[in-house]
Amino acid sequence: MTDPLQIRARFIAAAILILLGAWFVQGFLPLLAWAVVLAISTWPIYQRLLISKELHGKVTWGAVALTLLIGAIILVPLSYGLVKLFAEAESLGQWLMEAQKTGILPPNWLEHLPMVGASAKEFWINSLGSKEAANSTFHWLSTSGALGYTKTFAGHLMQRFVSFLIILLVLLFVYQHGDTLSRQVLASSRRIFGDIGERYLRHAAAAVRGTVNGMMLIGIGKGLLIGVGYHLAGMGHPAILGALTGLFAMIPFAAKLIFGACSLVLAAEGHYTAALVLFTYGMVLTLIADNYVRPVLIGNAVKLPFIWTLLGIFGGMEAIGLLGLFLGPTLMAVLMSVWRDWIEDLEKSA
Repeated sequence: MTDPLQIRARFIAAAILILLGAWFVQGFLPLLAWAVVLAISTWPIYQRLLISKELHGKVTWGAVALTLLIGAIILVPLSYGLVKLFAEAESLGQWLMEAQKTGILPPNWLEHLPMVGASAKEFWINSLGSKEAANSTFHWLSTSGALGYTKTFAGHLMQRFVSFLIILLVLLFVYQHGDTLSRQVLASSRRIFGDIGERYLRHAAAAVRGTVNGMMLIGIGKGLLIGVGYHLAGMGHPAILGALTGLFAMIPFAAKLIFGACSLVLAAEGHYTAALVLFTYGMVLTLIADNYVRPVLIGNAVKLPFIWTLLGIFGGMEAIGLLGLFLGPTLMAVLMSVWRDWIEDLEKSA
């Protein structure tokens, strides 16, 4: 028989090693969590890919193919947006050079803005209307930290890009060794929680997949509906704007950045009624989708009550940011499973 003191010493040593390892990789724990979320949500697709004729049994090629596909889905739109941003920045630079020589006259629509038109036009003239005013304004911008903010933004952008590459590498590893990892996790869960531990893990996986599916459905639906609103409001390129809105709509309340900006453009062009209707329409869709439809889609996937799904979504995002959108409902689903088992045990013992 094993000495109890030896068992306790092993347990303490294992706990110290685990804590030490977590301390070393603490900066990468969110990236590991993102990779696990992506792997769980796309695992059924990966399994179907492996049984296809082209990649039957080729684990490495299937993992590489799906990892590259996920990377392309995320990076291609972002790269396209950055290329457009840099192109606009170049045009802005040329515009600034011309402005320093002659100044910038206020646009015609500026004075027609309700309530603030006259003061806005006067402010524009005083700030940019002449060569001297434009040079003074640009000098203030260059010394007020604007260039520093640009460098900071570029640094954050590069950091996010490297982080995404790390996520893809971890995702590739999980795809390749997913079966072995799942067996080890299930065995550990059974040892800690008993046979019921497997059910908790399945509920957690279902919550992650339900969250991802709900996020995608919300994004597609909101993109289509608000895209129709862009068309009716007379916006140019409504299909592109709708697709962009759909991408932002996958994050709760982020779509209002797009349709809000479009509403401002319409208002600046003098289409005040269309701007108000578009903004109201977008806000109503956002409130309904994020506060009712999304929690219902996620809750139905794991039989989680509406209120706990809603609290899991917003509580998770409040605690750890966007990652909490996935982990919050997952935690609530596991806690609800534990609660139901406890109530069932109490009823049996009564």
